[in-house]
Amino acid sequence: MLEKHRENEVHVDKVEQGPASSIAFGLERIGLIAVRAPIVSCIILVVLIVGAVFGIYRIKIDDSLSQLFRSNTPEFRQYEAVTKKFPAEEFDVLVVVEGKNLLARNNLEKLRDFITDMQLVEGTRGLVSLFSARQAPAPGKLPAALFPAELPEGAAYDQFIETVKNNEIIRGKLLSEDGTLALIVLSLDPEVVASSKLTKTVGDIRALMKEDLGETGLSVQLSGVPVMQLEIRNAVERDGLTYNVLGILAGCVIAIIFFRKISFMVVAAFPPMIAILIALGALGWANFNLNMFLNVMTPLIMVISFSDSMQLTFAARDRLIAGQDKFTAFRNAVLVVGPACVLTHGTAGISFIALQFSDSDLIRKFGEAGLAATIIALVTVLSLVPVFGVLFVRNEKLFAVKFQTADAGVQALRNFCYWIAVRMVGRPGLFSLIALLFVASLGVVYANLQPRYRLADQVPDKRQAVAASNRLDAKLTGANPVNVLIQFPKGETLYSPETLQTIADVHATVEKAAGVGNVWSLETLRRWLAEKAGSDDVATLKEYVNVIPEHLVRRFIDAEQDAVVVAGRVPDKDSSQLLPIVDKLDTELDAVRKKHPGYEVAVTGLAAIAARNSAGMIEKLNRGLTVEFAMVAIFIGLAFRSWVVMFACILPGIFPVVMSGTVLWAMGEGLQFASVVALTVSFGLGLSATIHFLNRLRLESKPGVGSAIAVERATVLVGPALILTTLVLACGLVVTVFSDLPSLRLFGWLSAFSMVAALVADLFILRPTAMWLINLHAKLQGPDKPAI
Repeated sequence: MLEKHRENEVHVDKVEQGPASSIAFGLERIGLIAVRAPIVSCIILVVLIVGAVFGIYRIKIDDSLSQLFRSNTPEFRQYEAVTKKFPAEEFDVLVVVEGKNLLARNNLEKLRDFITDMQLVEGTRGLVSLFSARQAPAPGKLPAALFPAELPEGAAYDQFIETVKNNEIIRGKLLSEDGTLALIVLSLDPEVVASSKLTKTVGDIRALMKEDLGETGLSVQLSGVPVMQLEIRNAVERDGLTYNVLGILAGCVIAIIFFRKISFMVVAAFPPMIAILIALGALGWANFNLNMFLNVMTPLIMVISFSDSMQLTFAARDRLIAGQDKFTAFRNAVLVVGPACVLTHGTAGISFIALQFSDSDLIRKFGEAGLAATIIALVTVLSLVPVFGVLFVRNEKLFAVKFQTADAGVQALRNFCYWIAVRMVGRPGLFSLIALLFVASLGVVYANLQPRYRLADQVPDKRQAVAASNRLDAKLTGANPVNVLIQFPKGETLYSPETLQTIADVHATVEKAAGVGNVWSLETLRRWLAEKAGSDDVATLKEYVNVIPEHLVRRFIDAEQDAVVVAGRVPDKDSSQLLPIVDKLDTELDAVRKKHPGYEVAVTGLAAIAARNSAGMIEKLNRGLTVEFAMVAIFIGLAFRSWVVMFACILPGIFPVVMSGTVLWAMGEGLQFASVVALTVSFGLGLSATIHFLNRLRLESKPGVGSAIAVERATVLVGPALILTTLVLACGLVVTVFSDLPSLRLFGWLSAFSMVAALVADLFILRPTAMWLINLHAKLQGPDKPAI
């Protein structure tokens, strides 16, 4: 076996010219431009790196919770219009205070002090809490506060607490039915939420929580859109550093272990690192915002570029061992391996192009950024590997003598690859049939995966926001808003009888809707006045609206007074569970629309948008993945000018996707945005091993060389690099498990698993399938006509 490997190493020199026509149409030769003047190229590189550093500083973070659904659809345009008219929810910090002794006299006093102190925090506009409740108003007077300045004691206090718990305004809305959880809604200045000042404001609130309530034994947690955005922002910044450091370390460690020379580690690992830097800098100059998907761009660039960097380095290393000088070795490596590098980046580019069919602006932007990064990575790797090779590799003759007899690590991998290849080509028809049946069965499982989406999956789940939202789900029917927008027809005003009746009918419908609670609107105030003050005339209602703080009025009435919102809350459930609630509510509102023609009544809010759009968007992405299978197979077949190659790459390309889907199914998971995007990108990236093998097989398929020998030689020559690159790529992606963002953790481990599955497919499916198709081609076309 060892002799056969040596035979393969010597055979390197005999295949340099290869077929006359390049499968990359000569694009691989861009890698030879920089090596003609390596010093000048390095000077240009330094300039690019400096520019990239400034570009990275330009990158901003998009922490919007609605970013996934940002699109040009009517539903999202309406949602944006509502948030502009009624901006309260975008700027509300939800303070959740919980404890069995919440309403104890001493705790209640400290809670009131805490609420008073919060109003003094810089950046706050006001707040709503159980202390905002009022007593029944006396005729002609404004209602007094429900909580007196001095709280009663003894039996009078117990009676007072019962009154508080039964207050219609706060019961089930700001205070749980059992009196153990209180919700404080703190409204922040929009400028604070949109700037870096948010960190200080939230920090000040947390300091007050500890100072005022630290000794009460009460649990205090923060949630709400601003807190979630801040936690996303912090997680994105932290994750970016983690991915860069751990991904780079993984590449360097594995490269140095197997190459056993620092110079080869530099040649293999530094071009991908520089590709990351330049690509991120370019994205910064192009005004891309960093978000939960673009944050994974660093390991993706590592995945795209490191695979080809390792292949080029391995090819040059083999040529150095065979006795070539470093200029010739790296030049030939570019000419032989470069075409496959171009094709691997091409398939990755097709994967990112496929994302352009999504309705989500976020996913489309991710696709655009990925395509740009793919092009940058290709040029960077093809140019820098030979440049670094001729600059850093020294004493190539001594290196050749040493490693001709002592190359244990790589030789062990070659022995392993040879062992597999011999068995796979022994019975190609049987193994191909087994692979077909296995992939088909996995495909059936994959087809049964259902779309899944939860807002909590987009927010760091190891922080307070998700935990606080879960408590609101349990005690106050939920933290996620579902709003019903009511727009008035011309000629109708806010206080006209028809308008008030429409609001009342919508409010009643939302209240009765199963799964929706904590309903607030202008009707809430009108009912309270009618019950407590015995007055439901418009003048009294208008008087009370005018004395309410502006930031509270804007929650339900827009500034032009031509639209109102009836606001409800729902738990953070999977979109498949929320959609029936939203659809049923929308259907029940048809009676109101029919009763009050001219009034536009629409169900909106982030929860409603997510419930309606997420499943369709995920299914569309999944269908795009199916189309991508065909596009990539045709692309590779045209590049190789071979139908054998086109069909040979289908099964190994599909296997990682359906295998990953089966794992999701076994874990009880469905298809989320992160998982579909991971599978879409991993499909293109996973074909890297397939393309490099087929390219090598093409070079080995010479007249007089049997197909089995060609497959074995190709496997031995490219196999070690494929195994090492898969290890590095999986490590580079799996570092995302350290993220606080569930969606990124899912993206990372699923992508890493897909890469390993792609290697398995390359070793155990591609070899026998290619062998069987080559034999079939020989029967149909004759043995003298090359199949690849």
